[in-house]
Amino acid sequence: MSATLDPATQDSVTLDIDVSLTRGAFSLDVAFTAGPGLTALFGRSGSGKTTVIDLVAGLARPDRGRIAVSGETLLDRERGIAVPAHRRRIGVVFQQARLLPHLSVRRNLGYGRAFARSRSDGIAFDGVVDLLGIGHLLDRRPAGLSGGEAQRVAIGRALLSRPRLLLMDEPLAALDEARKAEILPYIERLRDEAGLPIVYVSHAVSEVARLARTVVVLEAGRVAAVGTADAVLRRADLLAAQGGEAGALLDMVVGETDPETGLTRLSGRAGRLSVPRLTRSPGTAVRIRVPARDVLLATQPPLGLSARNVFEGHVVSIHALGEAASMVEIDCNGALLAARLTRASVRDLALAPGRAVYAVVKSVAFDPEGVGTARPDAVEI
Repeated sequence: MSATLDPATQDSVTLDIDVSLTRGAFSLDVAFTAGPGLTALFGRSGSGKTTVIDLVAGLARPDRGRIAVSGETLLDRERGIAVPAHRRRIGVVFQQARLLPHLSVRRNLGYGRAFARSRSDGIAFDGVVDLLGIGHLLDRRPAGLSGGEAQRVAIGRALLSRPRLLLMDEPLAALDEARKAEILPYIERLRDEAGLPIVYVSHAVSEVARLARTVVVLEAGRVAAVGTADAVLRRADLLAAQGGEAGALLDMVVGETDPETGLTRLSGRAGRLSVPRLTRSPGTAVRIRVPARDVLLATQPPLGLSARNVFEGHVVSIHALGEAASMVEIDCNGALLAARLTRASVRDLALAPGRAVYAVVKSVAFDPEGVGTARPDAVEI
């Protein structure tokens, strides 16, 4: 059974929010639009991410502003409109699964369906079970589930309420690294196959890099930046303020693995890339994050290096990072890389926009667990 909504429905759903509120010493004043795919609300703890989720879901009310989904107004303080939370058709997944402990997984999922009896659109029960890989859990109770399994059930319950928008408030925050690795592929499937726009809260760069199409950066209750994931995550000024590190995202296709070296060959617009063995099948589209700290630059073809990945390109821009460092962006056949260099290196190499360079990346810089799936139409070879 199909696990998707009509793609045309997904493409037409947008969230428009322009709100402000003050609660004690904290004030929030944000405005942005979230479109199809997964939009990440990214920022440090206390930046206002969860408050935005609560406002959209109808769990809190702003002092001023408007919230609309696909043109339908859910809240407008000036006009006195406030649609109750249970009528907004918005699914919410919290940090904790919040399953009903006395009910089986099947009946917990049925609890979500109870909110959608009057609607025929959305994902059917069997489609949700297949999408999230929870068929073998249906007769268990929550006490018998791992943290990752419980969150997958919570996601399924939200989907079966047949929402037009899904909000996920740091759904991996309470899980250890093993459980996070277990659930991330299912969130990718949800993003790619459920046909449902998702707003996803996180303060983890790795999650945002792997999952997001669009990123909204929040700082102290304000929108610091909005843009595509690759554009935002290359900005060292933004990432440093969030306690993260800038890097580039490359969409590539998996090739063969060399049994002797254990390296998997990837191909993309930037060229060929060797990474530690991936379990993905050849032909799979993947997204790779290349941290700026792991990129070296040379002005001549490098010789005698242990690093296996060398991309030819030219400098696009150079931005100062404090007194001693610079961020250099490099265009490699249309794919952008970022390199963090000392200002002394920039001077000694005479780097400037348009200068031809060779970008060198170590194979061991890549974490196979951090490799995400990409849309096949996003990859160019």
